[in-house]
Amino acid sequence: MVKLTKIYTRTGDDGTTGLVDGSRIAKSDARMAAIGDVDEANSAIGVAIAALSGAAPADLLEAIQNDLFDLGADLATPGDDFTPSEMTLRIVAAQVTRIEAAIDAANARLTPLTSFILPGGNPAAAAIHLARAIVRRAERSAVAAAHATPVNPYAIAYLNRLSDLLFVLAREMNLSGGGDVLWRPGANR
Repeated sequence: MVKLTKIYTRTGDDGTTGLVDGSRIAKSDARMAAIGDVDEANSAIGVAIAALSGAAPADLLEAIQNDLFDLGADLATPGDDFTPSEMTLRIVAAQVTRIEAAIDAANARLTPLTSFILPGGNPAAAAIHLARAIVRRAERSAVAAAHATPVNPYAIAYLNRLSDLLFVLAREMNLSGGGDVLWRPGANR
């Protein structure tokens, strides 16, 4: 269990930050960009949960927030052994599969798309769409980090599936609020 009694340490004042193994890297490192984007995505999901006001996907999104904290820890753990252990958090195939099952369940309640949709609708859907876009950025950052250092492939797959899940959840939220906001190509020419 983590116990924080002091929030600031001053150890990052030199522009570096610590990884799980105690090593230090620049805060501008691609790995740190990915960790930061995952943190931002997690925060955006928190905003979406608040907009849901207890609606059905809130429990699912809370579980995802926990997974994203694990994913951040995964990204902050150097090495190329992605086997989880009692002391090492790693995203695993089962977490990706759980997201896929949630996508399939939510998508089964939706009509097929006949147009691209705009990220909007009711406040809950709009918040979920924003979280989706931030997750996409986190995925791009994780892929960029993987070009420089080993990154758990399941972490990248998880982010990829998560953005898909958030897309279908946003569509589901719009069912009760007038439906998807459809893109009208060239409408304002």
